[in-house]
Order: sequence, then C-alpha cells, then structure tokens
Amino acid sequence: MTTLREARDFLLANRDDLAAARAGFRWPEADTFNWALEWFDGVLATDPATRDQPALRIVDCAEGAETSLSFAALSEGSNRLANFLRGKGLSRGDRLLLLVGNEPLLWEVMLAAFKLGVVVIPATLLLTASELADRIARGGVKAIVTDPGQCEKVDEAGFDGLRLVPGAMVHDGWVSLDARANEAANFRPDGETRADDPMLLYFTSGTTAKPKLVLHTHRSYPIGALTTMYWLGLRPGDVHLNVSSPGWAKHAWSSFFAPWNAGACVLIVNQPRFDAKVLLRAIGQAGATTLCAPPTVWRHLVQEDLAVVRHSLRELCAAGEPLNPEVIDRVQAAWGLRIRDGYGQTETTAMIANTPGVEGATGSMGRPLPGYDVEVLDADGDVAGEGEVSLRLGASRPAGLMAGYLQDDGTLAGAEGAVYRTGDVAFRDEAGGLRFVGRSDDVFKSSDYRISPFELESVLIEHASVREAAVVPLADPLRLAVPRAFVALTDGVRADLETARAIYAHAAKRLAPFKRIRELVFVEDLPKTVSGKIRRVELRRRDADQIRDDLVLAQFSERDLGT
Repeated sequence: MTTLREARDFLLANRDDLAAARAGFRWPEADTFNWALEWFDGVLATDPATRDQPALRIVDCAEGAETSLSFAALSEGSNRLANFLRGKGLSRGDRLLLLVGNEPLLWEVMLAAFKLGVVVIPATLLLTASELADRIARGGVKAIVTDPGQCEKVDEAGFDGLRLVPGAMVHDGWVSLDARANEAANFRPDGETRADDPMLLYFTSGTTAKPKLVLHTHRSYPIGALTTMYWLGLRPGDVHLNVSSPGWAKHAWSSFFAPWNAGACVLIVNQPRFDAKVLLRAIGQAGATTLCAPPTVWRHLVQEDLAVVRHSLRELCAAGEPLNPEVIDRVQAAWGLRIRDGYGQTETTAMIANTPGVEGATGSMGRPLPGYDVEVLDADGDVAGEGEVSLRLGASRPAGLMAGYLQDDGTLAGAEGAVYRTGDVAFRDEAGGLRFVGRSDDVFKSSDYRISPFELESVLIEHASVREAAVVPLADPLRLAVPRAFVALTDGVRADLETARAIYAHAAKRLAPFKRIRELVFVEDLPKTVSGKIRRVELRRRDADQIRDDLVLAQFSERDLGT
C-alpha cells in the first residue's frame, strides 16, 4: 500500500519525466486519513528538516510588513484554535463558512477545522449579502469565521449561528477569536477520520441559476493535490507564490495543499489594489522560486519591462483559462522561462498540464497528469479526435475527483458511473497534447472567475423593465471576456440610457463585482430555437461592430452606464 510520502517522493524523483511518472505512479490508499494531523503535524511540523522552516509568508505591500510562520508555529496555532472551536460546540461533520482574506487566520482555521473533522466552506469576500444568504442556507452552515469588515454583511444575510471574528471589540452576538491563545497547544482528536469523510464544500457556478455544491473529502483534495504539486514543479524548500483569492478552489490547490505536500513555503503578496510593478518587486525581494497566476495577471505583467526584473524564479505556471501565446513568448524572451498551462476544475485537482521537462506546444493544455485516465469522448461516449474531456472511473477513478455534487436531499450525484464528463471540449493535437476548445454549455471565464450566464440572467429578469435576458461573453484584452447582456424590455419601456442605468444599478446590488455586466444591449427580441430556447450561441458570434441593425434598439458600454 502506497503512502502519501512514498507517492510524493516518487513524483519528486520523476518531476522531469512525465512518461515515467505516469507509468509508475500509484495513488495512496488508506481507510482512515487526516492530512492535517498525519502529514502537516506528523511530518512537516515535527521533522527537524522542516519544522522550523517558513510554511507561510505574507507580504503586506501597503504596510511594508511581512509575517512569517513556521510549520511548527502553524501547527501549534491551529491546535489552540481547534480546541477553542471544540469548546464552542463545533464537532465532526459540522459546516463552517470561512470568509477571510489572505491572512494567517485563514490557514489556521483550515488546519484546525480539518483536525476536528469540521467541513470548511470557503467563500470569497466579494459575495453580496444575498449570495451569502444562499450559501448559508444551502450549505447548512453552523458557524462563520470572518474579519471585522464582513460582520455587517453576515448579519444582513440573516445568519444567527456561531459567529466568530478576531479582535477585542466585536459586534453584538459575535464571539472574539482572541481567546484561542489561552487554549492548550496540543490537540487530541475525538476519533479517527475516514478518508472519504467530507472535508471541503465549494460552491461553483453551473448552467443553472444557483451554484452547485462540490463536496471533497479528506482524500480527494489533500492526496489529489499531488498532481497539482507535480504540475507546478514544486520541490522541498521552494517559495511558491500563487496569485489567487480565497474562496476559490485554486487557492486550496496552490496556496495550501500542493506546496505543503512538497514541503514548500506558501508566499502571499497582498495589495490593496493590483499593481504589476509592486508584484514584480515583491517576487524579487521575497525570493519566490515558483509562480502561478491567472492569465489576467500575466497580461498585466508583460506590460512591464520584465528584462530588468531581478528574480529567483525557476517555474512559471498559469491556470483558469487559455493563455495567449504572445504572452508566453514575451515572458520567455525576457526571463528564459516558459509559462506552463495547467487544467483542472473545482471538481478535481490538476488533471492535464504542461509539466517540467516536457516541451509543450504553445496553446496546448498539455497531457494527462499521473493518476488521471483522460479521454476525449463524443456525445455517444466513444473516443474522438475532438469531444468532451472525460475521466474514466471505476478502477481508474482518480483520487482528486470530488465525491460528487451535494443535492438538497443530502445525496451525491455527478461523479458516479463509468465516466465523469467535465463539460469542457478539447481536441488532441499531433503531438499528443490536448487543446481547449470551449465549454460544452454556456459558462465562460472572466479573469480567473467562472461565470454562469443563467445566474446573471436570473437577476436581470427580476427587474420590472426586463422581459427576457441573455448573457454572453464579450472579448476583453485583459480579462479574456466580460459579461455582455442582451435584454428585451417589457411593453412600454423606453430603450434609453435612463432605463439602462436603472437595470445596471439593480444588477450591481445583487451581483459580486466580478459578475458585473459590462455592456448592455437592448433588442426587440432574442434569437430562439423552434422549441423556444434562447440561442446564446448566435449572440456569442456577434462582435460589437457586427450586431444586426434590425436586432438592436440601443447599446450602452461601461462608460455610458457610469462604471
């Protein structure tokens, strides 16, 4: 039976030989497993080679300060917090919503909850009160940990359960986390954790109005992240910078499990507002050796003179959406390093990637990673040159695949049967790599965020002036795509700027900033199929200068709408 350490060491030894890694890799198997107790505490925080090494470094660019915590310090801090949370009534199976930015508390809460067997629901700080209320209700949340700036939003969402916040001065009904310092430095679990026990619950946008609930276990993300570690090219002692916001699966991928599986340090660079120059300076000063960032960030970075940037980088990666070839070429010309794309989902860990030591073709997602049996299947389930990226299950089921989508009745669905279909279309190129084509549904990416048109449309049609709405991606040079809304108005409503601003203001109150409509087009009617379904595919093909005159009543940009 392969252990986590054996599997990790095998991948480290074959980091430049994908064929050998795929041929010899075996997923670790165990009936019981608790990564926080057995790996983080049992190995990283106790081994003399790692225990006093930095596990987490946070650079605050606004304050000019840096926080550094060792593996041993994080182990002790999370032990005290676990004891504190247990004393407040949290126990195995309870669900805790984590609404915290990139600060040490986030990592302590994650570790403490995992030790307790409490299920963590990560959430982005960008959520509105109504979106937060939906997650609280459907997630079955018992406790929330957040920072002082989010307390009013949580109260507005109507949550009256256990509310925890750092600081001596807290809102009415809130409990200060500061008393955790008085708890014991050692933690004793109340029993064994089964490898298939729930660990993380992520909300992700799909093609329905409400996001799906993706359930991961104590095996799927910690052990599954071995593939993410392999793709990133991480080594023990590395300083890994991942540019990602908390609340998204990529944060758990590259700012938690993957670097700590390798015994590397997680580096965070906090900025009040993104500035490429500041980030590049921090990369050099902090001695980052590996960097992963979404294409939006890379497109900002190449606007700077990279050739004069001093750095210690060895590996560069990008994920979240296809990266422009010209960006890859410009970085390689300046630094002599190639940005390696990787592909995965909230439902999985990294499953396809351009890996260290393998010469990948520009524009390719790469090849299947060790432990992932990837096929391209047509609608009939047959292997095809172009089709839906799918995973063979059964005996080939990868450890990194979710347990399933959590349904309202508590059952799991979406990861059973012989095949898991990702919903993404790709084709195999002549070199054997996979090239991304697009979503098989209408979901699209804006910057590093996944957006469901149906979710935005559902908000738009709540406005009294809107009869129908269809949201499609509009090409954007920095964010890849932004939401463009085609709206058919109710009878008697004027298609003018006043109406546009009223609809925009309505949507802005209900949607997080990254979902904001960037262009509003009023139309007589929306194109439909014979059965009455809106043909978004037809709207997606319309560039700004190619929208038919007979379709459009009026068109308003971000500037017109006052953004």
